[in-house]
Amino acid sequence: MSLHSALRAQTADCHAAVDTLFGRFNLSRIQDYQAFLRAHARVVPSVEHALEEAGIARLLPDWPERRRVHRLAADIRELGDRLPAPLPQPALRCEAAVWGAAYVLEGSKLGGALLAKTVPDHLPSSYLSPQGPKSAMRLFMDRLDASKMDDPGVAVAAARDVFDLFLKAGHLTLEAVP
Repeated sequence: MSLHSALRAQTADCHAAVDTLFGRFNLSRIQDYQAFLRAHARVVPSVEHALEEAGIARLLPDWPERRRVHRLAADIRELGDRLPAPLPQPALRCEAAVWGAAYVLEGSKLGGALLAKTVPDHLPSSYLSPQGPKSAMRLFMDRLDASKMDDPGVAVAAARDVFDLFLKAGHLTLEAVP
């Protein structure tokens, strides 16, 4: 089984939980959209920073083009909001953990492209808009599967940890939305 297949199968429950939770945000309403972006801003900077400290650029040379924290921050500022305190970054102690965490962030771009269509045109949506190198997801999956992990368990655990960060951020943010 490829690493991609293992990650997809063994994190499907987490992915569904995150989709359900974040589906509660109505992105056509500015207040919900701001909250949605704040929730992401609790996670994305921490995970991107952890990936960089763990050497993601060695595994994905096009990493700088894949980063989204600057787009997220710009959208939040354009909406007149400020970045919330980030959640603690995940511990990524090996290559397998880096791949697992990156899998979640890269996969979120696919969902973001779909969600961008629900954001009114007058609101900033560069964070959700497709970006990165051409065929970025295919390139990512090719590199992921070429990584030759003997035991995908560490990658799966790291992916589940990142999904859990998104769940925690979503719950924290929804508690504050009237």
